[in-house]
Amino acid sequence: MSSDQAIGNQIGYLSQITPYTNGKPMKPQTYVNEIGYFGNQDPEHGSKGRRMSRPTPDEPCTKIVATIGPACSSVDQLANLIQHGVAVFRINSAHGSRASHQETLDNVRKASLQVGFPVGVLYDLAGPKIRLGTLACDPYHCETGSQVTLIRGEESSVDSELTSNYDKLLDELQVGDSVMLADGNVSLQVASVTADRVVCDVLAGGTIRSRQGINLPGVKLSISAMRRQDVDNAIWAAQEGVDFISLSFVRTAGDVESLKNLISTYESKAMVIAKIEKREAMEDLEAIVEAADGVMVARGDLGVEIDVAETPVAQKRIIRVCRDKLKPVIVATQMLESMHHSPRPTRAEASDVANAILDGADACMLSGETAIGEYSVEAVDMMFRIQQHTERELVGPSKSLIKTIDRAHPITSAVAYGATQIADSIQAKMLIVVTRTGGTAWVKSKQRSLIPTLGVSDNEDTLRRMSLFWGIKPLRVSQLDDTEKLFSEVSGWGCRGGHLSAGDRLVFVTGTGVMDSAHNLVVVHKVTSEEAKAAQK
Repeated sequence: MSSDQAIGNQIGYLSQITPYTNGKPMKPQTYVNEIGYFGNQDPEHGSKGRRMSRPTPDEPCTKIVATIGPACSSVDQLANLIQHGVAVFRINSAHGSRASHQETLDNVRKASLQVGFPVGVLYDLAGPKIRLGTLACDPYHCETGSQVTLIRGEESSVDSELTSNYDKLLDELQVGDSVMLADGNVSLQVASVTADRVVCDVLAGGTIRSRQGINLPGVKLSISAMRRQDVDNAIWAAQEGVDFISLSFVRTAGDVESLKNLISTYESKAMVIAKIEKREAMEDLEAIVEAADGVMVARGDLGVEIDVAETPVAQKRIIRVCRDKLKPVIVATQMLESMHHSPRPTRAEASDVANAILDGADACMLSGETAIGEYSVEAVDMMFRIQQHTERELVGPSKSLIKTIDRAHPITSAVAYGATQIADSIQAKMLIVVTRTGGTAWVKSKQRSLIPTLGVSDNEDTLRRMSLFWGIKPLRVSQLDDTEKLFSEVSGWGCRGGHLSAGDRLVFVTGTGVMDSAHNLVVVHKVTSEEAKAAQK
């Protein structure tokens, strides 16, 4: 067997095609040299895989969000995942203590410094999740055709009596309401209601366990959007400079505004992500997307709160509204679910990821696959590969009317659009967005250009926020004030990495406030032989 074939077998795609092959299969070793180098994947599995010095112009435009858990919590493990393509790490506030959250955040920051890549952090507020209390018999099997009873309190002494962590649950249920347990696997219907007991018929049986979630499709609840613990967690995240804060079980735009008002009092610039997982949220979707800085399609609970058969169409609608309103959208839950225990996903899972990308998702999220899975690095690699292949089917930038966002001036939106057209017409090697706040990069990302684009800044908060923006590769520079020095610094980075050579054209576009006496600026820069030679010293 040749060395090329051996490498091909190890990475699983002998006939990989890259944008630089003009549609012809590229030998695996050539492909390895093109995108980076093979390095240490998870040493437990002894596997080989792609590992990059980031950013690279040819990494996918769609971003990877990875959930942190026991399988990937150390600095070295997190650094490894960054090198394999993770752009944002998610910390789930529903698990662990404040001390463990602080340690995890510190580890992400250390890993980011170790790799030299500005990775973002998404802190996920648990929200008003209603859960079962402690079962008398744990686990307990609900037989189809039998009855179980919901009672007050958080502990029961009778096997068929269930409790919850929501005191008003019994007051808000009515005869005929649906009660879903164990991620929708167990289906109940309310048969009778008294002051202290709600008797339910078991329509679809199954096994339940203590502390599992309770979903109430169609039931209007008076529970607050943020519990006391959520408020405390949000304040901590704001004070620690977390980049993104997501709110679970959003029902109205007012829920989003409440969180934004809370963190603004602590001068936080974190982007608020609304998680769509309730029917009420689907009914108020346009207003919620307008109020939020970004959206997550949280398909786990959404697929229980609405008919699972409706979920694919609901996902497409959410993505469509987010694209229309220029808001980043993350598709989450069970994207590569089988990779908890398998080094390869199912074909349906690969198609699921691809379809989310084709629909316009800005990012795809891994949950248990990285948090507790046996193949966390392989899951990131697989997501990366699916993104690369799928994005070759995407068309160029939209020709629709130029739209604006609150964080960017309308002139900025127009200039960013024009810069894209210039870069395309002169066959520029890269488009460079120079920004202090990230607003220009946000606008640029929603124009969906396939021209490799760098988001350049000297502000760490801005760089980390840009990690979620589709197609924007964040690059740290020393300063933005000296234009010539900035051009040379970016050109030198590209030449040292083998991404640029003398004669290549770069299109620079600046946002408002970057250059003195200029609202916005577009500059075409040609890499000089002096810059190329200096980069090799």
